[in-house]
Amino acid sequence: MKACKAFREWQSEVNFLGRLSHPNLVKLLGYCWEDQELLLVSQFMQKGSLENHLFRRVSSSVEPLSWDLRLKIVIGAARGLSFLHTSEKQIIYRDFKASNILLDGNFNAKISDFGLAKLGPSGGNSHVTTRIMGTYGYAAPEYIATGHLYVKSDVYGFGVVLLEILTGLRALDTKRPNGQHNLVDWAKPLLSNKKKLQTIMDAWMEGQYSSKVALQTAQLTLKCFEPKPRSRPSMKEVTEVLERIEAMRIKPKESK
Repeated sequence: MKACKAFREWQSEVNFLGRLSHPNLVKLLGYCWEDQELLLVSQFMQKGSLENHLFRRVSSSVEPLSWDLRLKIVIGAARGLSFLHTSEKQIIYRDFKASNILLDGNFNAKISDFGLAKLGPSGGNSHVTTRIMGTYGYAAPEYIATGHLYVKSDVYGFGVVLLEILTGLRALDTKRPNGQHNLVDWAKPLLSNKKKLQTIMDAWMEGQYSSKVALQTAQLTLKCFEPKPRSRPSMKEVTEVLERIEAMRIKPKESK
């Protein structure tokens, strides 16, 4: 069973990455299937994954990401996801998470691992019905509940990563206090309040952004979490909002 699953995911990678090309998608350089060995060769990403930088260990030599770098990375990832959603045949990525966002030497983000990607709905349908797969904590609630996969199910997953970028906390962590294990459930009520928002922002970024910028990013995150998929913004709209936030470049007020 595992071998079949591995083959399907390998085949999906080859099928999607073999025909897609975008600055924010990892390039597939080659593949091989020999003696039950399934191999993929993709471009080398010097900085590793976003996950490694956001959730570094205390003893790690990896430097914490600045606000500007986090914004650059999440905009790149948003562009990649938007490209998939607006391609001739819509593609639902289905497993958007920090570990699948890889970074090159200049911290340019590239989406990787297309093993669970799925062609979007066709024939006037709003969704595709499929076996529930993905990563708990990132998967949209409607998908978990019904197996109905919408293009905007990816937008929910993007919102989770955006929340991780704001807080520096993992989507799921049982080491956190009771009531805080699930990041979305815990932090969502705090995102619309400027004062409460500051209590969950990653302390590593203190002084690097204005409260207005933080609140606008948090409000965008909330929109990604809308219960009904159709109420969520498209990834094109998400990208445009993030680009406007980046263009603001408002420095925080100096403390008196």
